[in-house]
Amino acid sequence: MPTQCSATSTIFEQVDGRQVVVGFDGGEITSDAGALLLGRVDDSIKLMDRLAGCFQDGRDPELIEHSVRTLVMQRVVGIALGYEDLNDHDQLRHDPVLAVLAGKLKAQRKDCAPLAGKSTLNRLEHAPKATPGERYRKIAHHPEQIESLFVDLFLEAHETPPESIVLDLDATDDPLHGDQEGRFFHGYYDGYCYLPLYVFCGKHLLAAKLRRSNIDGSAGAVEEMDRVVGQIRKRWPKVRITLRADSGFAREELMAWCESNAVDYVFGLAKNARLIEVLEPALARAQARQARSGKAEREFTDFRYSTRKSWSRERRVVGKAEQLPGLSNPRFVVTSLTSETWSARALYEDLYCARGEMENRIKECQGDLFADRTSTATMLGNQLRLWLSSFAYVLMDALRRKALAGTELAQATCGTLRLKLLKIGAWVVRSVRRVRIAMASSFPYQDLWSASYARLADSG
Repeated sequence: MPTQCSATSTIFEQVDGRQVVVGFDGGEITSDAGALLLGRVDDSIKLMDRLAGCFQDGRDPELIEHSVRTLVMQRVVGIALGYEDLNDHDQLRHDPVLAVLAGKLKAQRKDCAPLAGKSTLNRLEHAPKATPGERYRKIAHHPEQIESLFVDLFLEAHETPPESIVLDLDATDDPLHGDQEGRFFHGYYDGYCYLPLYVFCGKHLLAAKLRRSNIDGSAGAVEEMDRVVGQIRKRWPKVRITLRADSGFAREELMAWCESNAVDYVFGLAKNARLIEVLEPALARAQARQARSGKAEREFTDFRYSTRKSWSRERRVVGKAEQLPGLSNPRFVVTSLTSETWSARALYEDLYCARGEMENRIKECQGDLFADRTSTATMLGNQLRLWLSSFAYVLMDALRRKALAGTELAQATCGTLRLKLLKIGAWVVRSVRRVRIAMASSFPYQDLWSASYARLADSG
């Protein structure tokens, strides 16, 4: 056990005849030197400038120490670095690497730090909606501009328009542990929660909409798709778009919207007695084959189907008749795609089942980047928190896409990227002419980090 010898140092047992003394007297040191990579990513996509432009600053310019851009950068980069709480910034406001990213090594006022603390950042997270014609003496935000920015960044990530894209929709639970506005008990998730709606295209995040949980999982999907698809088609008028989602989105309103707007869809379809009856012959054949092989067997049935009341027309349904050892596993999807373009098996196995990858992206947002930290009192404040975490995801995904393609970390999660590329100890030395950031010589990913930085510098 170590021996406490003072408030600033600890003496451990001797190592090779030397005492080991620990103290917080090393000078200006950071544990987040790798965040310079995020600065290079931002130089490329201009996220901080553009996100700051979605806010309206009515503060007196002569009294402002920290610009909205600085506040946005602190919060988004802080989340990417693993600092989910505003309280963390009371220490981070002195961090030299974040100060470099802010372009501001010292404060104008003697009583201020170079970066903002929790109280100032709290005003950003509680910024009201901007009202046309009204002058604020505080920060306000434009929700429609923030929502559009996600789609703009997605479009700009492509040098040429793709021929077709698949948009994944999913609703998930955001557990609540307080008395937040809009909290409701959700029986499926067995707890109080919000029910945010996410839209992804591959690894690109296009929308993150906070919603109450006392709604159908597809609520608001038509409005979101009308906005997102409309914005995409303004830039890419010829792109073919397919929506993909689980059975919670197989609703007449959304399918009818797709059919009226030349958008294809493939949605899971909840099983019922009528569907099972159609699938019985295929299930019987799969059971017979499974009895002979002892392995899981499946086959597919393609048919036309309509509900008795809720659907306005017949639609194509693909049924999967799967027999596992001792268990039948029938599944169904409904789609606008034709059998000429997608066979039943390929539609289910290759197209529909690929939607499972979206769940990994949601885990990154809500696990690695704290999008589920919606603990402020209001829905509006929690929506802003969700967006800030979502932009942290966009920043990290741009790092993965622009700097790490073809490397061992090309498919790494945001949490792994943080651990292996951003959390680097460094000694910071300031002189009149330069700021030297001396990173740890024992850092194991030096070559990868340096190559990534160079690649980002070339792309910027």
